[in-house]
Amino acid sequence: MTKLAVISAGLREPSSTRLLADRLADAAVRNLADADVEVVNLRDHAHDLTNNLLTGFPSSGLRKVIDAVTSADGLIAVTPIFNASYSGLFKTFFDVLEPGTLAGKPVLMGATGGTARHSLALEHALRPMFAYLRSITVPTAVYAATEDWGAPGEAADGLVERIDRAGAELADLIKGRPITEERDAFADPIPFETLLAGD
Repeated sequence: MTKLAVISAGLREPSSTRLLADRLADAAVRNLADADVEVVNLRDHAHDLTNNLLTGFPSSGLRKVIDAVTSADGLIAVTPIFNASYSGLFKTFFDVLEPGTLAGKPVLMGATGGTARHSLALEHALRPMFAYLRSITVPTAVYAATEDWGAPGEAADGLVERIDRAGAELADLIKGRPITEERDAFADPIPFETLLAGD
């Protein structure tokens, strides 16, 4: 059975970050014959993560989470974007992992934010971090802005398409299949004018 770990760094309940994480997990599972999915809400482990940073030792609960992530065949990691980068809670989790524990692990990256202009944080913040950790990131990273969760239309349809593509890519990596379909260079193709526009 394939083991899939899902990390959500959303701070609220309900959380659009958790919603995106669940959708990405569903897309990956649809492309895997048999999968056991473990979802971790980092907000539930925030105090233990801080204590781990200070003491160097995880609590028993945090140890179970770390073991689930490091032993998984694939990882989905989703963070809200704050100040043009991943959240502190998200980064703290990866800071407490032992060096080398994510080496070679397939990772699907996702992020949420208020506007589409923050989507490039996936490429300038998350992808370099996972490269440093020697993980194998799928070509398609998925960013969901507030407008992506609206009524059916171009934005919502685009999000569904990106989720489906990214989930299939993660499943291919987990199964050891090459990803041969041509992909976009960045997480989301956003018009340059949109990136330059003000709030």
